[in-house]
Amino acid sequence: MKLEELIRGEQVEAVSGDPSVEIRDLAYDSRRVGAGTLFFCFRGEKADGHDFAPRAVECGAAALMVERELDIDVPQVRVADARAAMAPLAARFWRDPTAELQVAGITGTNGKTTTAFLLREIIEATGERSGLLGTVKQVAGGVVEEVVRTTPEAIDLQATFRRMVEGGDRACVMEVSSHALTLHRADSIHFEVALFTNLTQDHLDFHSDMEDYFQSKRLLFQMDPGTAVVNVDDPYGRRLAEEFECVTFSASGAEADYRATEVGFDASGSAFVVETPDGRIPVRTLLPGHFNVANALGALAAGVALGIPLESAAGALARAGQVPGRFEPIAEGQPFAVLVDYAHTPDSLENVLRSARLLTEGRLISVFGAGGDRDRDKRPKMGSVGAELSDLAIVTSDNPRSEPPEEIIREVLAGAGNGSGVEVEPDRRAAIALALSRAGEGDTVVIAGKGHEQGQEFEGGRKIPFDDREVAREELRKLS
Repeated sequence: MKLEELIRGEQVEAVSGDPSVEIRDLAYDSRRVGAGTLFFCFRGEKADGHDFAPRAVECGAAALMVERELDIDVPQVRVADARAAMAPLAARFWRDPTAELQVAGITGTNGKTTTAFLLREIIEATGERSGLLGTVKQVAGGVVEEVVRTTPEAIDLQATFRRMVEGGDRACVMEVSSHALTLHRADSIHFEVALFTNLTQDHLDFHSDMEDYFQSKRLLFQMDPGTAVVNVDDPYGRRLAEEFECVTFSASGAEADYRATEVGFDASGSAFVVETPDGRIPVRTLLPGHFNVANALGALAAGVALGIPLESAAGALARAGQVPGRFEPIAEGQPFAVLVDYAHTPDSLENVLRSARLLTEGRLISVFGAGGDRDRDKRPKMGSVGAELSDLAIVTSDNPRSEPPEEIIREVLAGAGNGSGVEVEPDRRAAIALALSRAGEGDTVVIAGKGHEQGQEFEGGRKIPFDDREVAREELRKLS
């Protein structure tokens, strides 16, 4: 595609050089530039892409998308915001792939991953194949791919959508992060469904406050999706429902288009009846916990919005399996329960511990920490929740990144206190081993914070292999 064709109709401030140059690829990382690439230059968190333009040209870049003209002898297109320009140009370059897909975008703080897995199961139960983009897994055209971030950059997204179409996918279920919405990664996507799960404190290292965080999530519903599906048990969801035309759902039985009644759950899953515009239907899932009732309800409503019959959607939920690292049971023949969950916010930790308590005959033991270089205000809140809802709370290291683990733990303890029900073990493996050694018959151990993650992050980007699920299995075997 020629450069002039690619930029036609876009808000361009100036073009220098030959606009008829052929563009064969797009890139924002100079390490991924080849012959004929249009290289996008914009300022990131740690570096300015303009500084890498000479290297990109050396690697074969045919043109540059810039915010300020550079003294480099290649065609340059100047725009006000090169990052924002990526999405529409990438969509055009890859022949607008989401126009050929049923795309469901799921946003919120908690529940995005589980809801995405469930909705994909509902779609695929109809015989249609669906791609998946999210925190745990990325699948395009039936091929599992490496997950780099929850919502990739626009160039990567649009290229992935094209692989989905060419690989036979007819739909895509994707998690849409607040970062992606704020940074224009999700622009130029044709969303057939936009789903909101909830909003609780998280990412306040990126957003100035909760209102700013909410406004970023709201952007998804400003994109004019075919159907908006919103959880009205959440106060921010109710705000969306007041402002936009929405299909609403409620796991608490509140007034909504889809509401759960007769809710019950045990260690084997959840059961409830859904009151819908099309009548009542019983639903059974293999996922225990009240929060999973909400996730299943949202997936059900979204599936129906995509044109899937209610009965088919409910049947698919009954067959949907465990989501990795989400209230995932670990069994090595021990006489007590072990659950691994990604819960890393005060609200998600509370949901997990309250659900675990209902399944526990004996004591509830928790292992948790807080991530470094992230929202510090939630640390004492995590500590307070863990200490209040556990019989024994063991505070440990999560992903400390550049911060000293002991300092993070100190801030968590400010909310947890130092009573007899709170212990500290900075080494995460040792903390897990300690919790398991303290558990007896009928107890439950909840290992929270990392879920599906397979590494622990330290200073300087150093990452060591660490999977809570595997560590728990190894330590359980030592006890037998």
